[in-house]
Amino acid sequence: MRTYIRQSKTWGAKCALAMALAWSAMPFFAHAESNLNWVEGSGQTVQLGDDLAELKLKKDYVYLDGKDSMTFQKENGGVPSGSEIGAVFPMKEDQEWVLFFEYEESGHIADKDKDKIDANALLNSYKEGTEGANKGKPAADQLFIDGWEQEPKYDEKLHSLTWTILGHTGNNEKLVNYNVRLLTRKGYVSAVLVTDPAELTKSRATMEKDVLSAFTIKNGQRYEDFNPATDKKSEFGLAGLVLGGAGIAVAKKVGLLAVMLGLFKKFGIVIVAALAGVWRFLRGKKKKTDAETEQSQEPPADQTPGPERPATPPSL
Repeated sequence: MRTYIRQSKTWGAKCALAMALAWSAMPFFAHAESNLNWVEGSGQTVQLGDDLAELKLKKDYVYLDGKDSMTFQKENGGVPSGSEIGAVFPMKEDQEWVLFFEYEESGHIADKDKDKIDANALLNSYKEGTEGANKGKPAADQLFIDGWEQEPKYDEKLHSLTWTILGHTGNNEKLVNYNVRLLTRKGYVSAVLVTDPAELTKSRATMEKDVLSAFTIKNGQRYEDFNPATDKKSEFGLAGLVLGGAGIAVAKKVGLLAVMLGLFKKFGIVIVAALAGVWRFLRGKKKKTDAETEQSQEPPADQTPGPERPATPPSL
């Protein structure tokens, strides 16, 4: 899972400006209900990808499939990766985040280097790559890696890789990059969390409890279903996965700046601001539905029982 968020003193002002621009240039409500198929959770199972995975969608959550999640991003100033397989939004008043699922069929990623991940070498590769890519760039487009908040950690039972890296921009905006990758038979699933930096801890805990725990790779697509005789193998291992799906040498040569800044365009302030409109729309819709349900359960106003009428004797 990747969490791309910016922290700065001007966060509120930027969100307000982005919100105003988003609403004036492209009101979300104009197309939210007509173009997107919002699936409201009731404990049912929704499908992700081409027979790849499934998710038990709990109450107070809504779901968009891969196609609609890409449409949503385009309509709200984002840049889809083209690998989206679904998105989940909470409907509760105190939860404002969204989780995008993506899938890359990179080939089966061997975890034989699970005990040999060199966090220092990976961090240096990040730094060298971004420093090289910064040359000739304006300050606003530069990215600097500060260090690990959590070093890469592999869960052999779940076949998942987790790490968190800290950085900042040339304008000294703080960046937090929280990641989880779920390995599959033929590639890996990424979950991309979009949230306000101040809400990261709460959003992450709720998301992991209510969404990730209900996400399942289907039989036949699981990591252990790999068939070495027929399935393609990835050219990189776990270390390469930390570096964005490329080998260390490639990452050092090309740098990750363009990739990461591209993702900021996708999961940046404009998207977070636009999400406020989504939550307003979804919660308004939910309140309307709840009100209609409550009204339908109320007895008619004039149902006060009158005096009992004597029973009519049977006809002879």
